[in-house]
Amino acid sequence: APSASLPPDISVAGDPPGILRLLHPTDAATNESSRLGLLDYGMGLNMNLNASEGYDDYSNYQQSMGLAGVGTCRQMEANMSYWNLTCDSPLDYALPLYGYCMPFLMIITLISNTLIVLVLSKKSMATPTNFVLMGMAICDMLTVIFPAPGLWYMYTFGNHYKPLHPVSMCLAYSIFNEIMPAMCHTISIWLTLALAVQRYIYVCHAPMARTWCTMPRVKRCTAYIALLAFLHQLPRFFDRTYMPMEIEWNGEETEVCHLETSLWVHEYIGVDLYYTSYYLFRVLFVHLLPCIILVTLNILLFAAMRQAQERRKLLFRENRKKECKKLRESNCTTLMLIVVVSVFLLAEIPIAVVTVMHIVSSLIIEFLDYGLANICILLTNFFLVVSYPINFGIYCGMSRQFRETFKEIFLGRLVAKKDSSTKYSIVNGARTCTNTNETVL
Repeated sequence: APSASLPPDISVAGDPPGILRLLHPTDAATNESSRLGLLDYGMGLNMNLNASEGYDDYSNYQQSMGLAGVGTCRQMEANMSYWNLTCDSPLDYALPLYGYCMPFLMIITLISNTLIVLVLSKKSMATPTNFVLMGMAICDMLTVIFPAPGLWYMYTFGNHYKPLHPVSMCLAYSIFNEIMPAMCHTISIWLTLALAVQRYIYVCHAPMARTWCTMPRVKRCTAYIALLAFLHQLPRFFDRTYMPMEIEWNGEETEVCHLETSLWVHEYIGVDLYYTSYYLFRVLFVHLLPCIILVTLNILLFAAMRQAQERRKLLFRENRKKECKKLRESNCTTLMLIVVVSVFLLAEIPIAVVTVMHIVSSLIIEFLDYGLANICILLTNFFLVVSYPINFGIYCGMSRQFRETFKEIFLGRLVAKKDSSTKYSIVNGARTCTNTNETVL
């Protein structure tokens, strides 16, 4: 049965690469009152590599451990266990996804999002909506850049079965494979929410856009979002203590990492209150509520777009071509953002569902199969990264100005054939109105 948080003398495994920690039940003997620590600190307590046996190569290790490392992975040295990434994830899934597929996805994401930033940072593309899209691209890119060295070293190069050492490496791995990706992804989620709210104001409350959707306000909002995400993750830099311990590995004395919950958590807050508040905030304000609001706004925007399409037909019959063209541009922009948000939701909703299921299983009734949950989180993290380069294809396929600016940057002005005196919308053609409410990107 899934158990609870850890007593201070038991080490914990570090976070796997990705946005959401993998889940493992801890020992049944641990304190039942603090199960919220399970998501973050229950990794690998039932499994740990027997370091004293010193496997000479990975094939011998696999044969000894079984198909997915099932069995007794937890090794106690002087009544303390230590951090080993083999215990962090089902290897049958982690090795092909993190070790072999993820490096290619990282390279593709790095290239595509760099191109997005280069295009959207052009002066001709400077609008509040484009600023938010550029921020999303940067955060998504950082989300995969930070854990890249750790992923390649551990999974691609096959070092995941080795005890992580020294202590400085354990600290660096935790920061760059857990805390920084989580912070960047949180910013990306809230920027996506800000994008949908901004578009809703443009479409459904146009007069308010002149006041609330200006570039200075959007920049301040982005800065506040980044600051709040940083403050949310700030305690994670200090809530664990990494202590060196000596074990025998491959016949040699090796310094490995023993992890304990920091003393200040026990003395000033309490483990229960600390993890309860942290994860409830994350579940409510990072996963659940943003997804619910985004789904609602997508439905409202789609309904408004259908109404605008009917109005456009009426304007066309009345031969009011200028208003008809402006409305078409607005609809195309709205449709493109609906697609962007929908792709985001397809990747994000499964993570929110598993997180909520874990909280319910931890606090109310135990029902979650944590072996299956591990696999689900691996897959959702993987497909989240898959979704990052898709935005580049959406912009290229649905935005005329994005294509024209891309050609101007990489192929020159003659190929782009862009009149410097004309301002384009990001979607389909020249802007017909730039001094009223912004209904184009």
